[in-house]
Amino acid sequence: MIQPTLNYVPCLGPAAAGAAAEQGHRMAYWEWNETGNPAHPHVIVCVHGLSRQGRDFDALARRLCRQARVICPDVVGRGRSDWLAEPMAYQIPVYVADMLAMLGQLQRQAPMTTLDWLGTSMGGLIGLGVCGVPDLPLPVPVRRLVLNDVGPRIEWAALQRIGQYLGQPVHFDTLQQAADALWAVSSSFGPHTPAQWLELSRAMVRPAPGGGLTLHYDPAIALPFNALTPEAAGAAEQQLWQLYDRIGAQVLLLRGAQSDLLSPQTAAEMAQRGPHARLVEFAGVGHAPTLVHEEQIQVVADFLLDGPQGQAA
Repeated sequence: MIQPTLNYVPCLGPAAAGAAAEQGHRMAYWEWNETGNPAHPHVIVCVHGLSRQGRDFDALARRLCRQARVICPDVVGRGRSDWLAEPMAYQIPVYVADMLAMLGQLQRQAPMTTLDWLGTSMGGLIGLGVCGVPDLPLPVPVRRLVLNDVGPRIEWAALQRIGQYLGQPVHFDTLQQAADALWAVSSSFGPHTPAQWLELSRAMVRPAPGGGLTLHYDPAIALPFNALTPEAAGAAEQQLWQLYDRIGAQVLLLRGAQSDLLSPQTAAEMAQRGPHARLVEFAGVGHAPTLVHEEQIQVVADFLLDGPQGQAA
Protein backbone atom coordinates (compact mmCIF):
# COMPACT_ATOMS: atom_id res chain seq x y z
CA MET A 1 0.00 0.00 0.00
CA ILE A 2 1.27 3.46 -0.93
CA GLN A 3 2.45 5.51 2.05
CA PRO A 4 3.26 9.24 2.23
CA THR A 5 6.58 10.85 3.06
CA LEU A 6 6.81 13.39 5.88
CA ASN A 7 8.42 16.73 5.02
CA TYR A 8 8.84 20.11 6.71
CA VAL A 9 8.91 23.70 5.56
CA PRO A 10 10.38 26.59 7.60
CA CYS A 11 7.86 29.40 8.03
CA LEU A 12 8.44 33.01 8.97
CA GLY A 13 6.19 34.75 11.44
CA PRO A 14 5.16 33.58 14.90
CA ALA A 15 7.81 31.55 16.70
CA ALA A 16 7.40 27.97 17.79
CA ALA A 17 7.15 27.33 21.50
CA GLY A 18 10.64 27.36 22.98
CA ALA A 19 12.24 28.98 19.91
CA ALA A 20 13.58 32.47 19.38
CA ALA A 21 11.21 34.80 17.54
CA GLU A 22 13.50 35.10 14.53
CA GLN A 23 13.44 31.34 14.05
CA GLY A 24 9.76 31.24 13.17
CA HIS A 25 8.23 27.76 13.11
CA ARG A 26 8.07 24.61 10.98
CA MET A 27 5.02 23.20 9.26
CA ALA A 28 4.87 19.49 8.45
CA TYR A 29 3.29 18.13 5.31
CA TRP A 30 2.65 14.67 3.94
CA GLU A 31 3.50 14.08 0.31
CA TRP A 32 1.82 11.38 -1.75
CA ASN A 33 3.28 10.27 -5.07
CA GLU A 34 2.67 6.84 -6.53
CA THR A 35 5.93 6.79 -8.45
CA GLY A 36 8.02 8.41 -5.72
CA ASN A 37 8.98 11.08 -8.25
CA PRO A 38 8.20 14.56 -6.90
CA ALA A 39 8.37 16.14 -10.35
CA HIS A 40 4.69 15.66 -11.27
CA PRO A 41 3.54 19.11 -12.45
CA HIS A 42 -0.04 18.73 -11.14
CA VAL A 43 -0.13 19.55 -7.42
CA ILE A 44 -3.22 19.02 -5.26
CA VAL A 45 -3.14 20.49 -1.75
CA CYS A 46 -5.57 18.99 0.78
CA VAL A 47 -6.03 20.92 4.03
CA HIS A 48 -7.86 19.59 7.08
CA GLY A 49 -10.33 21.03 9.56
CA LEU A 50 -9.86 22.89 12.83
CA SER A 51 -8.90 20.04 15.16
CA ARG A 52 -7.80 17.52 12.55
CA GLN A 53 -4.51 16.80 10.71
CA GLY A 54 -3.18 15.88 7.27
CA ARG A 55 -3.58 12.12 7.54
CA ASP A 56 -7.34 12.63 7.33
CA PHE A 57 -6.91 12.47 3.55
CA ASP A 58 -5.14 9.11 3.27
CA ALA A 59 -7.93 7.36 1.39
CA LEU A 60 -8.49 10.26 -1.00
CA ALA A 61 -4.76 10.88 -1.50
CA ARG A 62 -4.14 7.25 -2.45
CA ARG A 63 -6.60 7.72 -5.30
CA LEU A 64 -5.44 11.15 -6.41
CA CYS A 65 -1.70 10.43 -6.27
CA ARG A 66 -1.98 8.08 -9.23
CA GLN A 67 -2.28 11.19 -11.39
CA ALA A 68 -0.92 14.07 -9.30
CA ARG A 69 1.47 15.13 -6.56
CA VAL A 70 -0.75 15.29 -3.47
CA ILE A 71 0.28 17.41 -0.48
CA CYS A 72 -1.50 17.18 2.88
CA PRO A 73 -0.13 19.65 5.43
CA ASP A 74 -0.51 19.53 9.21
CA VAL A 75 -1.55 23.12 9.90
CA VAL A 76 0.69 24.65 12.57
CA GLY A 77 -0.31 23.52 16.06
CA ARG A 78 -1.51 20.17 14.72
CA GLY A 79 -0.02 16.79 13.88
CA ARG A 80 3.74 16.87 13.36
CA SER A 81 3.94 20.66 12.99
CA ASP A 82 5.33 23.01 15.63
CA TRP A 83 3.18 24.58 18.30
CA LEU A 84 3.21 28.37 18.46
CA ALA A 85 4.49 30.29 21.46
CA GLU A 86 1.69 32.86 21.06
CA PRO A 87 -1.71 31.10 21.03
CA MET A 88 -3.57 34.08 19.55
CA ALA A 89 -1.46 33.63 16.41
CA TYR A 90 -3.54 30.57 15.53
CA GLN A 91 -5.40 32.53 12.86
CA ILE A 92 -6.18 32.19 9.14
CA PRO A 93 -3.65 34.85 7.95
CA VAL A 94 -0.80 32.90 9.61
CA TYR A 95 -2.03 29.68 8.04
CA VAL A 96 -2.20 31.28 4.59
CA ALA A 97 1.37 32.57 4.94
CA ASP A 98 2.54 29.08 5.91
CA MET A 99 0.84 27.59 2.85
CA LEU A 100 2.59 30.12 0.61
CA ALA A 101 5.92 29.08 2.12
CA MET A 102 5.08 25.44 1.43
CA LEU A 103 4.02 26.12 -2.16
CA GLY A 104 7.25 28.04 -2.72
CA GLN A 105 9.27 25.08 -1.46
CA LEU A 106 7.34 22.66 -3.66
CA GLN A 107 7.88 24.90 -6.67
CA ARG A 108 11.63 25.01 -6.06
CA GLN A 109 11.74 21.23 -5.86
CA ALA A 110 9.78 20.67 -9.07
CA PRO A 111 7.92 23.38 -11.02
CA MET A 112 4.18 22.94 -11.11
CA THR A 113 1.92 23.75 -14.03
CA THR A 114 -1.43 22.98 -12.35
CA LEU A 115 -2.45 23.75 -8.76
CA ASP A 116 -5.69 22.57 -7.16
CA TRP A 117 -6.90 23.00 -3.57
CA LEU A 118 -9.22 20.97 -1.37
CA GLY A 119 -10.13 22.30 2.05
CA THR A 120 -12.33 20.75 4.71
CA SER A 121 -13.94 23.32 7.02
CA MET A 122 -10.99 25.44 8.26
CA GLY A 123 -8.94 24.16 5.31
CA GLY A 124 -11.58 25.65 3.03
CA LEU A 125 -11.34 29.03 4.77
CA ILE A 126 -7.58 28.91 4.25
CA GLY A 127 -8.33 28.13 0.61
CA LEU A 128 -10.52 31.26 0.38
CA GLY A 129 -7.52 33.26 1.55
CA VAL A 130 -5.18 31.61 -0.92
CA CYS A 131 -7.58 31.98 -3.85
CA GLY A 132 -9.34 35.24 -3.01
CA VAL A 133 -6.55 37.59 -1.97
CA PRO A 134 -5.16 39.33 -5.07
CA ASP A 135 -1.48 39.31 -5.97
CA LEU A 136 -0.34 36.56 -3.62
CA PRO A 137 2.98 35.00 -4.73
CA LEU A 138 1.48 31.71 -5.92
CA PRO A 139 3.57 29.54 -8.26
CA VAL A 140 0.52 29.30 -10.52
CA PRO A 141 -3.10 30.35 -9.94
CA VAL A 142 -5.37 27.79 -8.31
CA ARG A 143 -7.29 26.09 -11.10
CA ARG A 144 -9.94 24.18 -9.12
CA LEU A 145 -11.07 24.60 -5.53
CA VAL A 146 -13.03 22.07 -3.49
CA LEU A 147 -14.74 23.53 -0.42
CA ASN A 148 -15.79 20.70 1.88
CA ASP A 149 -18.75 21.76 4.00
CA VAL A 150 -17.72 25.35 4.55
CA GLY A 151 -18.49 28.76 3.15
CA PRO A 152 -18.26 32.46 4.02
CA ARG A 153 -21.20 32.22 6.43
CA ILE A 154 -20.70 29.81 9.34
CA GLU A 155 -23.62 29.06 11.62
CA TRP A 156 -23.02 30.35 15.14
CA ALA A 157 -24.64 27.30 16.76
CA ALA A 158 -22.08 25.05 15.08
CA LEU A 159 -19.22 27.17 16.41
CA GLN A 160 -20.68 26.90 19.90
CA ARG A 161 -20.94 23.12 19.53
CA ILE A 162 -17.29 22.83 18.47
CA GLY A 163 -16.18 25.12 21.29
CA GLN A 164 -17.62 22.72 23.87
CA TYR A 165 -14.92 20.11 23.20
CA LEU A 166 -12.07 21.96 21.48
CA GLY A 167 -8.93 22.11 23.61
CA GLN A 168 -10.36 20.17 26.56
CA PRO A 169 -7.74 18.06 28.43
CA VAL A 170 -8.13 14.39 27.63
CA HIS A 171 -6.18 11.19 28.26
CA PHE A 172 -6.64 7.79 26.69
CA ASP A 173 -5.22 4.42 27.64
CA THR A 174 -5.60 2.87 24.18
CA LEU A 175 -6.19 3.89 20.57
CA GLN A 176 -9.60 2.23 20.67
CA GLN A 177 -10.56 4.28 23.71
CA ALA A 178 -9.48 7.41 21.86
CA ALA A 179 -11.46 6.41 18.78
CA ASP A 180 -14.58 5.87 20.87
CA ALA A 181 -14.20 9.28 22.52
CA LEU A 182 -13.59 11.00 19.20
CA TRP A 183 -16.68 9.37 17.74
CA ALA A 184 -18.77 10.81 20.56
CA VAL A 185 -18.04 14.33 19.27
CA SER A 186 -17.75 13.43 15.58
CA SER A 187 -20.76 11.27 14.79
CA SER A 188 -21.99 14.01 12.44
CA PHE A 189 -19.27 12.84 10.05
CA GLY A 190 -21.73 10.13 9.02
CA PRO A 191 -21.63 6.34 9.04
CA HIS A 192 -18.20 4.66 9.15
CA THR A 193 -17.19 1.09 9.74
CA PRO A 194 -15.22 0.44 12.95
CA ALA A 195 -12.11 -0.13 10.84
CA GLN A 196 -12.56 3.13 8.93
CA TRP A 197 -13.01 5.14 12.12
CA LEU A 198 -10.08 3.50 13.88
CA GLU A 199 -7.86 4.38 10.92
CA LEU A 200 -9.10 7.98 10.92
CA SER A 201 -8.35 8.16 14.65
CA ARG A 202 -4.82 6.78 14.49
CA ALA A 203 -3.11 10.08 13.67
CA MET A 204 -5.40 12.03 16.00
CA VAL A 205 -3.39 11.03 19.07
CA ARG A 206 0.19 11.25 20.30
CA PRO A 207 2.01 9.74 23.29
CA ALA A 208 1.13 11.53 26.52
CA PRO A 209 3.71 12.41 29.17
CA GLY A 210 3.74 9.59 31.69
CA GLY A 211 2.11 7.09 29.34
CA GLY A 212 -1.07 6.63 27.40
CA LEU A 213 -2.29 8.94 24.65
CA THR A 214 -3.57 12.47 24.23
CA LEU A 215 -4.85 14.47 21.28
CA HIS A 216 -2.35 15.50 18.60
CA TYR A 217 -3.02 19.24 18.64
CA ASP A 218 -1.98 22.15 20.84
CA PRO A 219 -4.90 22.78 23.24
CA ALA A 220 -4.16 26.49 22.86
CA ILE A 221 -5.77 26.51 19.40
CA ALA A 222 -9.01 26.87 21.36
CA LEU A 223 -8.06 30.30 22.74
CA PRO A 224 -8.61 32.43 19.61
CA PHE A 225 -11.55 30.24 18.63
CA ASN A 226 -13.31 30.75 21.95
CA ALA A 227 -12.54 34.48 21.91
CA LEU A 228 -14.73 34.87 18.81
CA THR A 229 -17.93 36.85 19.37
CA PRO A 230 -21.06 36.96 17.22
CA GLU A 231 -20.13 40.51 16.23
CA ALA A 232 -16.61 39.49 15.17
CA ALA A 233 -18.01 36.51 13.31
CA GLY A 234 -20.35 38.81 11.40
CA ALA A 235 -17.50 41.11 10.40
CA ALA A 236 -15.41 38.12 9.31
CA GLU A 237 -18.31 36.87 7.21
CA GLN A 238 -18.31 40.04 5.14
CA GLN A 239 -14.59 39.69 4.50
CA LEU A 240 -15.00 36.03 3.54
CA TRP A 241 -17.74 36.86 1.03
CA GLN A 242 -15.40 39.40 -0.54
CA LEU A 243 -12.73 36.72 -0.86
CA TYR A 244 -15.23 34.25 -2.29
CA ASP A 245 -16.51 36.69 -4.89
CA ARG A 246 -12.96 37.28 -6.16
CA ILE A 247 -12.17 33.60 -6.73
CA GLY A 248 -11.23 32.82 -10.33
CA ALA A 249 -10.96 29.05 -9.89
CA GLN A 250 -13.72 26.58 -10.68
CA VAL A 251 -15.37 25.67 -7.38
CA LEU A 252 -16.94 22.42 -6.20
CA LEU A 253 -18.89 22.79 -2.96
CA LEU A 254 -19.47 19.63 -0.94
CA ARG A 255 -22.09 19.64 1.77
CA GLY A 256 -23.27 17.12 4.31
CA ALA A 257 -27.04 17.20 3.90
CA GLN A 258 -27.43 17.43 7.71
CA SER A 259 -24.61 19.95 8.21
CA ASP A 260 -25.11 22.44 11.04
CA LEU A 261 -22.16 24.58 9.90
CA LEU A 262 -22.98 25.19 6.23
CA SER A 263 -26.66 25.96 5.84
CA PRO A 264 -28.66 25.12 2.70
CA GLN A 265 -29.25 28.85 2.22
CA THR A 266 -25.53 29.66 2.28
CA ALA A 267 -24.75 26.81 -0.10
CA ALA A 268 -27.44 28.04 -2.50
CA GLU A 269 -26.05 31.58 -2.36
CA MET A 270 -22.56 30.27 -3.13
CA ALA A 271 -23.97 28.60 -6.23
CA GLN A 272 -25.49 31.89 -7.41
CA ARG A 273 -22.68 34.40 -6.86
CA GLY A 274 -18.92 34.77 -7.26
CA PRO A 275 -17.45 31.67 -8.90
CA HIS A 276 -20.90 29.96 -8.95
CA ALA A 277 -19.90 26.81 -7.08
CA ARG A 278 -21.27 23.48 -8.23
CA LEU A 279 -22.99 21.94 -5.21
CA VAL A 280 -22.94 18.24 -4.34
CA GLU A 281 -24.70 17.04 -1.17
CA PHE A 282 -24.15 13.75 0.63
CA ALA A 283 -27.17 12.23 2.37
CA GLY A 284 -26.83 10.94 5.92
CA VAL A 285 -23.82 13.18 6.65
CA GLY A 286 -23.49 16.34 8.73
CA HIS A 287 -20.34 18.39 9.28
CA ALA A 288 -18.21 17.27 7.57
CA PRO A 289 -17.85 14.53 4.93
CA THR A 290 -14.60 12.65 5.65
CA LEU A 291 -13.94 11.72 2.01
CA VAL A 292 -13.13 8.11 2.84
CA HIS A 293 -16.24 6.64 1.24
CA GLU A 294 -16.01 5.65 -2.40
CA GLU A 295 -18.90 7.84 -3.58
CA GLN A 296 -17.34 10.91 -1.94
CA ILE A 297 -13.87 10.13 -3.28
CA GLN A 298 -15.24 9.66 -6.79
CA VAL A 299 -16.92 13.07 -6.85
CA VAL A 300 -13.65 14.76 -5.87
CA ALA A 301 -11.51 12.67 -8.21
CA ASP A 302 -13.77 13.40 -11.17
CA PHE A 303 -13.54 17.14 -10.49
CA LEU A 304 -9.79 17.34 -9.89
CA LEU A 305 -8.59 14.69 -12.34
CA ASP A 306 -10.75 15.64 -15.33
CA GLY A 307 -13.17 12.78 -14.97
CA PRO A 308 -16.68 12.99 -16.41
CA GLN A 309 -17.97 15.48 -13.79
CA GLY A 310 -14.73 17.45 -13.77
CA GLN A 311 -14.93 18.03 -17.51
CA ALA A 312 -18.48 19.30 -17.15
CA ALA A 313 -17.63 21.71 -14.35
